[in-house]
Amino acid sequence: MKWTHFSAPGAASAYGILEADDRIREVRGTPFGAHEPTGAVHKLAEVKIEVPLLPRTFYAAGLNYVKHIREYAQLTGNPVAEPKQADIGYRAVNALVAHDEAVVIPSDAKQVEYEGELVVVIGKQARHLSEADALSCVLGYTIGNDVSERLWQASDRTFWRSKNTDTFKPMGPWIETEFDLGAAETTVRLNGEVRTHFRTADMLFDIRTFISRMTHYLTLYPGDVIWMGTDGKSPQLKVGDVVEVEITGLGCLRNHFVAEAAGRKSTA
Repeated sequence: MKWTHFSAPGAASAYGILEADDRIREVRGTPFGAHEPTGAVHKLAEVKIEVPLLPRTFYAAGLNYVKHIREYAQLTGNPVAEPKQADIGYRAVNALVAHDEAVVIPSDAKQVEYEGELVVVIGKQARHLSEADALSCVLGYTIGNDVSERLWQASDRTFWRSKNTDTFKPMGPWIETEFDLGAAETTVRLNGEVRTHFRTADMLFDIRTFISRMTHYLTLYPGDVIWMGTDGKSPQLKVGDVVEVEITGLGCLRNHFVAEAAGRKSTA
């Protein structure tokens, strides 16, 4: 089932279920609670796809694929050091944008890159889950593009700019509740050309490991998301580029990159 958050012309945003890949059956309620059909059906081509949800807490696995770890070590000038345990980080909700929305490159950004990621959407409150039971709290999955400014990432004491600048976290286009991770591949295209490709499941620490370890110390709530990291290296992006992140069974997240508007320039 594909849960879609959308807005139709002249109407407030709503949730719906994508049917036959070209129409949305609107529901009253959300995927995280009671819901029922409203009777309205919309053509997918005639609505705006919104961010699938605004998470209560936005978690990110960070360095979780071996090739990406090696490339990050090269970027920072540090030796290659694979993480010894599934440590989680945090991102900011202000950075989220939807499928087909623009990613704004700040005027002082020098090295902006994409990171195509699998996103886990939590559907049930969870604490103290074993690895065997970890997936019991998962509603479904979507796609994220963890846009990063690499020079800021290497120089800032925290990742507050490099990872959390407004528009740096495209997510969508919808939440898929039936997903085969073992069969999934992640493909990232830049201006229509494949630039990154990897098996989505080739994580250093898998989803069960992260959820079990996280819930040993904290409570996961419906609407929390966990971004699972990326593999490979992306090219430096520029104004006018279009990035598509596709994961088998989840669809394709597409965003274009634009320059910061005059009068809204950031300051170092």
